[in-house]
Amino acid sequence: MRRVHLVVVMLVATGALAGQSWASFHQQSSTGSSAGRFVGTWRLVSVQTNGKPNPNRGVRPTGLIIYDAGGNMAVQIAPERTRPSWPPTGVPTPDQAKEAATGYTAYFGKYTIDERAKTVTHHRENALNMYAVDLVRRYEFTPDGQLVLIPVDNPANRLAWERIK
Repeated sequence: MRRVHLVVVMLVATGALAGQSWASFHQQSSTGSSAGRFVGTWRLVSVQTNGKPNPNRGVRPTGLIIYDAGGNMAVQIAPERTRPSWPPTGVPTPDQAKEAATGYTAYFGKYTIDERAKTVTHHRENALNMYAVDLVRRYEFTPDGQLVLIPVDNPANRLAWERIK
């Protein structure tokens, strides 16, 4: 009886390890081995244009970007400014709505990584104030663990992110 119990425990453990290995292999093969470094929630540290704060974002914009192991991503970036307000039960005026949306970035979709080109592509499914098209970013991981994204079509811009622990 004891021997049967031991065999069952070993089979379950072997199956669990095989499942973990398969999940790990599947994640790496579907989005590249860098995927593990991307997966998580990141807080915006800075947005720089030619080494200076981006004038459309202000000195201290805030934001989050999330990458999951299934290849899904979402990002929101809010510019530094006083948030326009209106009564909670009210509807903003067109000017208030425009002010609230100006400079705000929000989109979601899938992502893929090209390790040879050192790029991550955000395959936007929907977005605020933008067409839902692919965005390609070069990526760097700094020695202190930050993720830096650089638009390939505007390399003067650098967005630095720190992992939320």
